[in-house]
Amino acid sequence: MSYKYGMAALNLEMPDIVPRTEFSVTGHYDLIKKLTGIDGTQPGKEAEACLAIMKNWEFSINWNVLINGQGLEKWATSMGHAVYAYGGSDRNDNIFSSFNSEEDVFNFDFYKNAGAINIDEYTQKFNQHYIDQQNFYSDIVNMSGVYTTCISGLIYMLGWDMLLACAAVDSKKFGDFSDRYCDWLSQFFNALAKSDVPVVMIHDDIVWTEGAFIHPDWYRKYVFPNYKKMFKLLIESGKKILYTSDGNYTEFIDDIADCGVNCFVLEPLTDMQYIADKYGKTHSFIGNADTRILLSGTKEDIYHEVKRCMDIGKKCPGFIMAVGNHIPSNTPVDNCLYYNDFYMELRKR
Repeated sequence: MSYKYGMAALNLEMPDIVPRTEFSVTGHYDLIKKLTGIDGTQPGKEAEACLAIMKNWEFSINWNVLINGQGLEKWATSMGHAVYAYGGSDRNDNIFSSFNSEEDVFNFDFYKNAGAINIDEYTQKFNQHYIDQQNFYSDIVNMSGVYTTCISGLIYMLGWDMLLACAAVDSKKFGDFSDRYCDWLSQFFNALAKSDVPVVMIHDDIVWTEGAFIHPDWYRKYVFPNYKKMFKLLIESGKKILYTSDGNYTEFIDDIADCGVNCFVLEPLTDMQYIADKYGKTHSFIGNADTRILLSGTKEDIYHEVKRCMDIGKKCPGFIMAVGNHIPSNTPVDNCLYYNDFYMELRKR
């Protein structure tokens, strides 16, 4: 009963096993074929393969969002993309910027250029997104949400080069641009708040591996106040808010908690022990085994990494296990199997 365990964790009810989710393993077709016999590379088999691994590995939560730059496609920047997905299907050598100068960014008017959205229409889109997932696999905690929240939205529009240039040239004007973006984006949060979706995912890659890439004071002036405004709509509608950021956001854990989230989703760089110690009785958290250990570690290394996570998380009612920075398709199949075996061995409380 995967849904039962996932909701128990989100409700801080201490299920008798640690539930789990995983990221990207649904595209690890060699692993899926090994476990289920289904070849996800064959025409029409991708969805079947995805569902098969979710059931085989007993997912309790399905990470998902709907909004990823909708309405701003005309102003998106392409930074290109290296190979990550199975067979290299995601490689992108088409690199371009939609903005020619920092002043173009500072003068951009979101409502004038992109216009207002139809909130009722997007409320229905959120509802349908959730219904589609329920129809695909109902015995799991499904969700909808927003990927391009604040910083991730700025990355989508500007790319890293222009974003960093704007922050360096005039941090206030860049902050004002960020405020205008979040004001425009709040329309989607309004629609999401009006929807029937009970659990929402808010994604925002606010940091790098080393942490903040702009002075922390800038985040506290321009990012987290906007979070509070947008998240308030979701909180008032009674939704569970799950929050994801890549990189190391340890220095901002308290700021994010203060914005009203219910659950932290984190990579291994963020200090899960700190979250467990300070928020382990009041918040859920998902993570944070290191994919690099699955990629190149020994069987013993993988066991100790799973045990590290379990030793931290088992004492906390809302802990959910995951490899925090994904299980890509180049991860050795045997190492994936070891990881799953150790999870199954150690998951009981």
